[in-house]
Amino acid sequence: MRRLIEKGLMFGGLVSVDSPALVERYNRALRQLTGKTTGLDSFHIDLSGYSPEIGDELGDIRYLNANGVNRQFILLSSEQKHAPLLNMSFSTSRPILVQFIEANESELFALTARDAVAGELANSVFDVSRPARLFDIRRITIEADTTGSHVADARKLADKVQEFRTRQDAWWDDVLIAEMIGLAKHTGDVTRHPVALKQMVFEHGNFWTSHFGGSYVFHKVKRPFVLTASPDAFTSDDGVRVPALGLDQPNAIARALEENGLVEPIVKARNVDAAAILRQKMDFILIDAAATLEIDMADATRSDLRAVARRLGAALPDAFTGLGDLLRWVEGGGTWPRITSEHPAYFYTFRAAPGADRDLVNMLLAELAPLDVRQLFICHKELFYRLYATWSDARRQYVADFLEREYQVDKAGTRAALFGDEPGMEDVVPAATLGAKPRVGQIRRVGPWGSARS
Repeated sequence: MRRLIEKGLMFGGLVSVDSPALVERYNRALRQLTGKTTGLDSFHIDLSGYSPEIGDELGDIRYLNANGVNRQFILLSSEQKHAPLLNMSFSTSRPILVQFIEANESELFALTARDAVAGELANSVFDVSRPARLFDIRRITIEADTTGSHVADARKLADKVQEFRTRQDAWWDDVLIAEMIGLAKHTGDVTRHPVALKQMVFEHGNFWTSHFGGSYVFHKVKRPFVLTASPDAFTSDDGVRVPALGLDQPNAIARALEENGLVEPIVKARNVDAAAILRQKMDFILIDAAATLEIDMADATRSDLRAVARRLGAALPDAFTGLGDLLRWVEGGGTWPRITSEHPAYFYTFRAAPGADRDLVNMLLAELAPLDVRQLFICHKELFYRLYATWSDARRQYVADFLEREYQVDKAGTRAALFGDEPGMEDVVPAATLGAKPRVGQIRRVGPWGSARS
């Protein structure tokens, strides 16, 4: 993994905590949340305040995420909103934390100038030992305050100020006045400089969770379903009332995605160069084939990849030839290919449809089409790192070099070109456009590849 770390592809964007004051603030928050402290003089933290160095020190990578639910967080700076979220248990955690920070940015700037803010993504479920408990997570409430309780004390002071102003005999209440003075020494003048964090509650929509080997829960769609690595665990739980599909059921998966309008063919998507995207996917599939043949592909060019294709000949992977047929159609020189859901190329031909679940669906497609390492890295880093550890050194080098060269230099542009606009902006043209428009008339008449087979 050192290669990825050096290129900023792993642990990139973490926030450095390297001053005695910040370490001391972090320790106060850590002690308050977990009863533990760190002896490190410097370390790095992610969006939630989790530190991989402290995780190693404590021998507990879940020290802020016990049982994988109700994730706790420590904020030392609002700049943490740009950091990644490590050891993610729920795909909803990152957008919730980012939205909380952005909604309270000025307040957090003032509070973290003198203290750490500690909190929790709280819900009523504290254990997910059985799948049905996942469906009990309905709302996420942000509970947060400084370690010195500045927010809670400011709320108390504001209430007492209101009482002082409205109660006729308040001028003679020495106890009330003394309490106000004591609180004001701690919080400052809340009438001129209010200290408050917005009370935020989030509906828990469709999500991915690391529980049960990795599960995608689409419980807020027209026809709910779960896609999981452990379908037996869901089907044997009487509390689960939606179909549970396994990763080895492509027909059922394709039908569920199609019925709920969650995907669109790349060749139908607006403002993308479908041919360029398909070629890149084909290159990644060839890299995997070359690795199987133990061909050194370090610094490989597209010409080198064509040589691999010639060498493989009739043994070319079906996913490669299927995408090749589609590419010829896009470029106007081939017949319309029929790629069924059982075909290895099928899920490589889709991206998520615009909407609130775009990122979640792209994450799912990355797992269903894992040879597209660029999409895998962008959309499902946990799986990318797990698979990367199993690859040959030559393949690791090629992939790391490619991602550094093609993705790191323009992350936003690459994401927009591949996946479209951010969720909720379906009608806005992407900031980065690749140009060529595919022929879509026939697709509108017959659908992408025809209906999913039963």
